[in-house]
Amino acid sequence: MRISTDRPPLINYLDLPASQPHFTCVQKKIEIYTKFTCPYCVRAKQLLSRKNLEYTEYDVTMNATKRQEMVERAPGARTVPQIFIGGTAIGGSDDLAALEASGKLDALLAHNG
Repeated sequence: MRISTDRPPLINYLDLPASQPHFTCVQKKIEIYTKFTCPYCVRAKQLLSRKNLEYTEYDVTMNATKRQEMVERAPGARTVPQIFIGGTAIGGSDDLAALEASGKLDALLAHNG
């Protein structure tokens, strides 16, 4: 089979500038319950930020409603941060760091449809 070389590259057919991404990665929703001045919360948020991950933060320092919500979502959890990925409780800062160190965090974040 002969491939014609007189055609413009496929990118021209798609009408997308070559310098722009051609797809969007979708990540599962990340939620993190934190407290003001919590060093473990800062550590967890820094890890997420280094990976350019978006997350929703709920400060439970003075918010009893959000604190109760956290406890209901992660039964037995009394410390912060409490991190949820795709609605699943994964634990705290050490658990998040362990997932990253083992290479499992990216797989956990992958959107499965």
